[in-house]
Amino acid sequence: MKQLFRDIWDAIRGYEYDLTKIKLGKAILLLSIPMVVEMLMESFFAILDIYFVSRLGDEAISVVGLTESLMTIVYAIGIGLAMATTGIVARRIGEKRDRDASIAASQAILLGILISAFIAIPGIIFAKKILGMMNAEQKVIDIGFSFTQIMLGGNFVIMLLFINNAIFRSAGAPALSMRVLLVANAINIVLDPCLIFGIGPFPQLGVTGAAVATNIGRGIGVLYQFYLLFKHKSRIDLRLSDFILHLKVMWKVLYLSGGGILQYLIATSSWVILYRILADYKSEVIAGYTIAIRVFVFFLLPAWGFSNAASTLVGQNLGAKDPGRAERAVWYTSIVNSAYMLIAMLGFVIFPQYFIKLFSDGGKSYEVGVACLQIMGYGMVFYGFGMIIAQAFNGAGDTYTPTVLNFICFWLIEIPLAYYLAKNSGMKENGVFYSILISETILAILGILVFLRGKWKLRTV
Repeated sequence: MKQLFRDIWDAIRGYEYDLTKIKLGKAILLLSIPMVVEMLMESFFAILDIYFVSRLGDEAISVVGLTESLMTIVYAIGIGLAMATTGIVARRIGEKRDRDASIAASQAILLGILISAFIAIPGIIFAKKILGMMNAEQKVIDIGFSFTQIMLGGNFVIMLLFINNAIFRSAGAPALSMRVLLVANAINIVLDPCLIFGIGPFPQLGVTGAAVATNIGRGIGVLYQFYLLFKHKSRIDLRLSDFILHLKVMWKVLYLSGGGILQYLIATSSWVILYRILADYKSEVIAGYTIAIRVFVFFLLPAWGFSNAASTLVGQNLGAKDPGRAERAVWYTSIVNSAYMLIAMLGFVIFPQYFIKLFSDGGKSYEVGVACLQIMGYGMVFYGFGMIIAQAFNGAGDTYTPTVLNFICFWLIEIPLAYYLAKNSGMKENGVFYSILISETILAILGILVFLRGKWKLRTV
């Protein structure tokens, strides 16, 4: 027991081990604890944010929901770049080529900055038109277009948070990622109610205040990341000279991130389309769905921490020429992750109303939120396995296999099924929720079957 507590303390304070040499269970513990804490903090802020916004009414919640559906494209690109970063940096670390790992990290950062500029400019200029294309009601557009402008315009802070934290994790220093998000979210939590409601000397900005607080918090988090990266607080030793273009390395990052970006663009664009289908049922339905998704993500993000641990272990152990250990790491983390997801599933299926009532006093949005959370909750164990398997492929540098699986399950199954069940079967919004449950379950099963074939072990990065 003393050793367990010692290992937990080492994980939190960021003591570095060679993750390819120590016992596998300890390696998983050292990686997953700070990653799970990191994701819990992110989840906590997401829940707190929607709690404050919900006090402004269904239109404000709809603004957040519609904008978040657009921001998933930013998240897709950021996560895609983070996947490529993890795959390459973890492999170089496993090969004991730390200087090459630092160069790969710098090229990923450059790509993130460049891509974010192409999103920010049209996002600022065309925010109203974009919300209109999402079929938002005019009062929703009037209340929230500035929220959309700020979130899309400041997308670079999201991009860099993803990439830089992936650098820390893949170098075996996830505690640094945890510290960054602790700082960023602490600032968010303090500023959020102050800027939304005008507490003390702060202006009352309404839903726009949520966007301002988020960007300030994340922006400070990014500055802290660069401080850590240039102060050599991990095996990554960034130097200004690393930011000279290394075309061969940048192409490798771009190629791998292309699979990751496509992978998540396919997944997240399906969420945008689901929002578009639900928009036909007006703001109360979108509000209920947005609340349920925020609650769902609150419990889902810690599971993402386990999957990030699996990705790092796969990359480093393949770099150390030990594919058997890489595979064992995947199955161990899958079992732990699914056990956690089973507990979450029981809460969603049996007591969904207790989660939703925190954000809605009743009415249509409450009913929709309860139904959505309960229906999607039935698939939690499958989501747990699916997340680990997908990240295992990504950690091995095989970002295109999950892309193909996502295309099949989300575009060929989920979207047509959602439209049919919502529009033609009489299930209305519940049809969309069932389509999510069905497609995600199929995705997990297909992922496991492909993983068992073992071709991912042969990938070179």
